[in-house]
Amino acid sequence: MKLFVGLGNPGAKYAGNRHNIGFMVLDRIAESGFAPWRAKFQGKVSEGKLGSEKVILLKPETFMNLSGQSVGEAMRFYKLTPADVVVFHDELDLAPGKARVKTGGGHAGHNGLRSIHQHIGAEYDRVRLGIGHPGHKDRVSGYVLSDFAKADENWLDDLIRGCVDGAAALAAGDAAKFGNAVGLRVNPPRSSGTKPPADAKGPRQAPTAKPSKPQAPAPDTRSALEKLKDKFK
Repeated sequence: MKLFVGLGNPGAKYAGNRHNIGFMVLDRIAESGFAPWRAKFQGKVSEGKLGSEKVILLKPETFMNLSGQSVGEAMRFYKLTPADVVVFHDELDLAPGKARVKTGGGHAGHNGLRSIHQHIGAEYDRVRLGIGHPGHKDRVSGYVLSDFAKADENWLDDLIRGCVDGAAALAAGDAAKFGNAVGLRVNPPRSSGTKPPADAKGPRQAPTAKPSKPQAPAPDTRSALEKLKDKFK
């Protein structure tokens, strides 16, 4: 069994925030055949299967800074270890649309991860979902608590769909296959069947003029006597 945790803040006010990308991913995974959301563990829970693995989806509703309380409750109830927990969260240090899976390590100042560290330790998996950086640390709070821009819609949808595509592989512990699934959505391969433009083959050569055929001599209409006379002139 796996516990997939999406980080965010509860309520319509925060629904479209960059900080809520973890909630967005879990909402889309839940649409793939999971049970309706219900209140439990100071959050919302949905149960289902990804491949052959049973998965619990959890969206803590404690607000970001106390996310670990909800995660710790759920982990203890299902008798799971930190190795069974996967946390989806926004990542300032990744370019928009990028996703990386990481096990263990620090929380890099992310308040949701900081709280989870305090309640279950650091040895859990996290899916870092790139949202880009505003450019200066003083602007971070306003940036993550602002909605995604209109221009972000395409890459955001591709990233979320990629996470859904790879969710079964992630539940099975195959981080590389999960990463490939995301990559195929965010950077689909180009078609190899497109013909190159005509000028890609090099400049066309001017057609070579065909040599003209020599003209046949005019027929000799002289009589035999005239020909003989001309021969001895």
